[in-house]
Amino acid sequence: MDAGFEAYVVARGDALHRTAYLLTHDHALAEDLVQTALAKAWPAWGRIRTEPDAYVRKVIVNTFATWWRRRWNGERPTETLPDVASADHGDAVATRAGLVDALARLPRRQRAVVVLRFFEDLTEAQTADVLGISVGTVKSQTSKALAQLRVSPALADARASLPIEEQS
Repeated sequence: MDAGFEAYVVARGDALHRTAYLLTHDHALAEDLVQTALAKAWPAWGRIRTEPDAYVRKVIVNTFATWWRRRWNGERPTETLPDVASADHGDAVATRAGLVDALARLPRRQRAVVVLRFFEDLTEAQTADVLGISVGTVKSQTSKALAQLRVSPALADARASLPIEEQS
């Protein structure tokens, strides 16, 4: 394995997983998505090694879109029962869960735009390039997504905990 590719995976693996999780809302799917993206990036490593983030992000978003179109929403059998939910461990946990839930309710393109713009801190132009859309579409999708997030019931507790001057 190329040492540069291995160093990239070690350095950016957590950030890539975070991006994938925010898109999929599922840790196992996020891991699969990152693995798939890295497997697709490996053959292209020779030409992308100087700026691999944009390429890998684009592969993650495109692969997610492909999976989303094929996704089956039925039951998934497991050998063990899910863990019992634990008590809330603070407002930060509830706020984060509310945010992730609110993101999951956004349409696929709006979620991708919000994740890339605000969690990956990309510019509008970079986001447009990754998604293969125009900057104007990034702006309109961001506006629509933020409008939905503002009224999302999942974020009501977070808004209620803000000081009065920050709520406007």
